[in-house]
Amino acid sequence: MEILKIVLAVCMGIALAASCGFRVFVPLLVAALAVRFCGVHVNDSLAWIGSDVAIWCLGAATLVEVIAYYIPWLDNILDTITGPLALVAGTVIMSGMLPDLPTYMQWGIGIVGGAGAAGAVQAGTTALRGASTATTGGVGNCVVSTGENVMATIGAVLAVVAPILAVIGLIVLIAIVACIVRKMRRRKQSAVASSAA
Repeated sequence: MEILKIVLAVCMGIALAASCGFRVFVPLLVAALAVRFCGVHVNDSLAWIGSDVAIWCLGAATLVEVIAYYIPWLDNILDTITGPLALVAGTVIMSGMLPDLPTYMQWGIGIVGGAGAAGAVQAGTTALRGASTATTGGVGNCVVSTGENVMATIGAVLAVVAPILAVIGLIVLIAIVACIVRKMRRRKQSAVASSAA
């Protein structure tokens, strides 16, 4: 039973951390609400997340972040800023979801699993936004932003409700995004090669 509890906690942490790669504050807000209202157990270092102050601050930060990504020139700048923030948020949320492990293991798993998951998703979304900017002149970025908002929300909620399913969905999503980015790069390279000829 203890192993199942740890597996579920790891899956929840990875899924929440990966969702931080889409939007930094959406998964943190979902985690805060889950701790406060659904009884999700976190370790002492993350217990603050269920407080009223944390929920209000995370709610405000989420609103600002979501709106800011719809401003065409600001979205690419935000990708530069939120990249490191996503790694930190992924590490913190992952390590906080592991209440029954020694501290060094919580942070080790947080750094490797949490930052790794957040970084992989953030790298994919940054590449997708860059390809969208290059191919559509930034016009298509609002579609990318909407997709990221939806995926951050669904991923975070699924992480709390069905953590194993969330991790499986994450793996499938990363594969899909990688294929899309690869195809967009090939099209761009083909267009550059044909215009050079």
